[in-house]
Amino acid sequence: MRFSAVFLMFIACAAVSGRAQTAVPPAPAKVAETLAPAVAAAEALIVKPDWKAAEAKLAGFLTEHPDDARALFDAGYVADAENKLDDAAAFYGRAVKADPGSFEAHVSLGLLLARQGKLDDARPELDVATQLDPGAAGPEVKARAWRALAQIDRRDDPAEASNDLLEALKLTPETPRDTLLAAELAEATNQLDEAEKAYRRVLGVDARNTEAEAGLAHVLIGKKQYADAEELLRKGLEQAPDDQAMTAELATALVAEDKAEALPLLKKLHEKNPQDANLARMLAATLAEAGDAAASDQLYTTLLAGAPKDPGLLIGHGQNLIRQLKYPEAFQAFTKATEIDPVDPDGWSGLAFAASKTGQPSISLHALTLRSKYLPENVSTYFLWATSYDTLHDRPAAITYYHHFLEAAAGKFPDQEWQARQRLLLLEKKP
Repeated sequence: MRFSAVFLMFIACAAVSGRAQTAVPPAPAKVAETLAPAVAAAEALIVKPDWKAAEAKLAGFLTEHPDDARALFDAGYVADAENKLDDAAAFYGRAVKADPGSFEAHVSLGLLLARQGKLDDARPELDVATQLDPGAAGPEVKARAWRALAQIDRRDDPAEASNDLLEALKLTPETPRDTLLAAELAEATNQLDEAEKAYRRVLGVDARNTEAEAGLAHVLIGKKQYADAEELLRKGLEQAPDDQAMTAELATALVAEDKAEALPLLKKLHEKNPQDANLARMLAATLAEAGDAAASDQLYTTLLAGAPKDPGLLIGHGQNLIRQLKYPEAFQAFTKATEIDPVDPDGWSGLAFAASKTGQPSISLHALTLRSKYLPENVSTYFLWATSYDTLHDRPAAITYYHHFLEAAAGKFPDQEWQARQRLLLLEKKP
């Protein structure tokens, strides 16, 4: 038996109960449908709402009629309203089993499981609901199912989440929350122009929407419009000075703009959020750029304790070890980083340098060869090629790369250029 009559007499009870309003209220019987007296009495109690009395009435009826789909759904709705969520899920599940075509049971179970964070269990229930006729529940409730699916799918499949949202918008008008979600999904699929437009639409309706401000700033940073992002974030922080998301975004923009203000701001943020790994990573990189390799490496070491196989952390750690002239330790860090992520050229660059400093020219050449697959040569790599070949007594290759180095250096590296010229004087002498 499907619950397909209008819901008017129960809408009021959904508004009264903070929990039950996320579920679909039970529908009154159709004109031609006769309810069992106990179920009718229970639904009258739900309308009041008198949850305890309704619960007792339904419990007695279900003892004698354990597979009555309508009574099971009503019992789930009452348990939902009383915040007995596990009981509610069990009753909704039994209602679905008793009547697989019940839109109300599927959507209420899906919404409840989503509220509990059981997204993998919620998704199939909501998916079924979107394929069913909502009947008296109307398009608004079916749109809620689509929106809930969009929130679930955004985790792993933002493109599918966008389709879910579009289905919801076919049924009900777009809300600012929808626009914000559309912006986030566009950003997740790297459609930055579309994301920017959507965030600006939200701000056009609600100029103080901090989520939209932070989202728009993140998009602008992604588009390398750092000055625009900084201006937007400073304006937003005037209204919400303690907003951590916008403060972190501002720090990102300031780092990109190479502004001195970035470092003290990041330090302050890190003090307030010492467990935030992203902030710690950003602060570590900024400290390294500022020349404080020791302080930077303290952060990298702490982060690596929790993520010992993170290649980015290993590379940052290795670079700090190079700055502190700890070449054997740097060699180990870069070796591990390249084993974990063999396509990151920064790992190969670091390994090439550390190998040259620890007297391992063959490994240096190997690292330079792999690095060259991803990045063009520069002054530093030309010098490493030359000195490594020179150490291995490969005279023709060393001569070639010393000349490449001198052409690229163009007087900017006087010490190394002097060394290159001295070696060329010896190498180019005929035997």
